[in-house]
Amino acid sequence: MTLTEDSQNHGKALSGQVALVTGGSRGIGAEIAKELARHGATVVINYVSNEERANEVVRDIQAFHTNVMAIKSDVSNPEDVRRLYDEVLNAYGKLDILVNNAGITRDSRFVKMTEQDWNDVIATNLSSVFHLTKLFLPKMIEQNYGRIINIASIIGQAGGFGQANYAATKAGMVGFTKSLALETARYNVTVNCVAPGYIFTDMVAVVSEKVQEKVISKIPMGRFGKADEVAKAVRFLAVDGDYITGETLSVNGGMYM
Repeated sequence: MTLTEDSQNHGKALSGQVALVTGGSRGIGAEIAKELARHGATVVINYVSNEERANEVVRDIQAFHTNVMAIKSDVSNPEDVRRLYDEVLNAYGKLDILVNNAGITRDSRFVKMTEQDWNDVIATNLSSVFHLTKLFLPKMIEQNYGRIINIASIIGQAGGFGQANYAATKAGMVGFTKSLALETARYNVTVNCVAPGYIFTDMVAVVSEKVQEKVISKIPMGRFGKADEVAKAVRFLAVDGDYITGETLSVNGGMYM
């Protein structure tokens, strides 16, 4: 079955909606962008540096015969976020689905972690969620509709050795999600998290086979997750999550319950 046929078979549940996926040029973000497009959404892909990869995702999405554009923006920079906001609104006049997916790691044992390691991860992974949501939420409230989906992590739930900064951002995202959900429910704006476990992406692919096997041994389902499995969870919340808000949907093969 081709991707186009798959799109036709599933219908166009998100037709007429505009979605922004930060960090959408690779890995989980790219799969989320494609999944939303497959179901009819107009998709804006945000990327910070890899224009070639972003353009590849754009070409993939064009096969679904839906509108798509890529915008370069460093979401850790409030001025860049404002420019991203302006470009989205100028192009489409609204935003229905905001997927806060952009994230980086600067792993190291805490005793060796620098202030720069801490600040960079906080700015990209958590402060970006504040800046983006702060700008786009009023438009969602005005239209009495919005879906905010934050990509957290199993590390924010269970912790991770050498990842105090990353864990803090992902746990903070969960708390932010619950609090904002309380404020926005009356406006038909839902706010949820998807928390992936160990997903086979480019970052995992370069890890030694021995380390991969050690991780897999701790996953009840006996394998890494796939990026499209995370994307389907995001699509579920965007399409069918009308009465779900403030929740964290774990996609981790049973590794953390």
